[in-house]
Amino acid sequence: MSRQLIQNERKIAEKLIILNDRGIGMLTRIYNIKKACGDAKSKPGFLSDKNLESSIKNIVRRFPNVDVKSLTPIQNLRNEIIKSLSLYYYTFVDLLDFKDHVCELLTSMDAFQVDLDISTNFELTKHYLDLVTTYVSLMVLLSRVEDRKAVLGLFNAAYEIVHGSPDQSFPRLGSMIMDYDVPFRKLCEEFVPHSRLLAQAINSLIPVYIPRNVSADKWRSEQKLTLVGNPALLLKPVISDRMSCEFLSMDTMEKWVVFGLLLIHNVLLQQDNFNKLFLNALESSWVIPLFRDEVVHIHQYIWSFLTPLKDTVKGYLKLRILTLMLYKRLVIIIVRDVNF
Repeated sequence: MSRQLIQNERKIAEKLIILNDRGIGMLTRIYNIKKACGDAKSKPGFLSDKNLESSIKNIVRRFPNVDVKSLTPIQNLRNEIIKSLSLYYYTFVDLLDFKDHVCELLTSMDAFQVDLDISTNFELTKHYLDLVTTYVSLMVLLSRVEDRKAVLGLFNAAYEIVHGSPDQSFPRLGSMIMDYDVPFRKLCEEFVPHSRLLAQAINSLIPVYIPRNVSADKWRSEQKLTLVGNPALLLKPVISDRMSCEFLSMDTMEKWVVFGLLLIHNVLLQQDNFNKLFLNALESSWVIPLFRDEVVHIHQYIWSFLTPLKDTVKGYLKLRILTLMLYKRLVIIIVRDVNF
């Protein structure tokens, strides 16, 4: 019987920091693979080989269940294929390992009944939300990698020919690739057990994000942009229990809010404060950055994601009203920008 971990052995904060650093590294590697596979000059030569074209089509069509016996053109090139595609394949294996560690940590935080509030435990909440958005960004970026099925299937077929059995990681790897073809559908399922903690963390952003996300006109009317409007206030120090939160960028908080509330979108049907926060974030920008030049055109993405859910979510009318409100906000933003 294993003994229960005491408080100082859980090391939740340390694990969050390590996984966030590792997540950035995984984003870099998946991004590089995406760029390589998307460029005819840099993609693996086997993917463009005319002699392997029929085999690759067969692999992609049957992925992840591939019959090696039907892939005779690969027989003579098996060692070269393994050597050429091993870097790509084991990057995806590392992504699977990263995913396992993230899920394990999130489950542990739920089991330990951790409470998160950006105002009272800033570092822990920040690293938690960073890890969630990094994980989401990774899975969205993974779904954009061209030829991912061809690369993994081709490597595993060559591996099975050489060793007589498939690589031990391939069954789970194949399942991950299939599950995240539509990333948010699977991500929402994964975060059902974590919804309490994630909702708590996002809810703590309301007094921080909404007061800062206001128009320039409102700032002028409240004389926040002037040094001469009320000079007596300049001599008074700012007293705040959320000083660390003032240094958070708006882009970072918008990413937390939009991705986080999409993962637990059912709360949008239950609590108006989350609706206000969600719509407030959507008014601020057209895109959410994933990594470097990879972005999500968030309004179109949300619209396409929420609309199919109307048949499965009980609060159909509320969800429909929310999507209509989103559409109305988009029209207002477009008109405002055109007039400007």
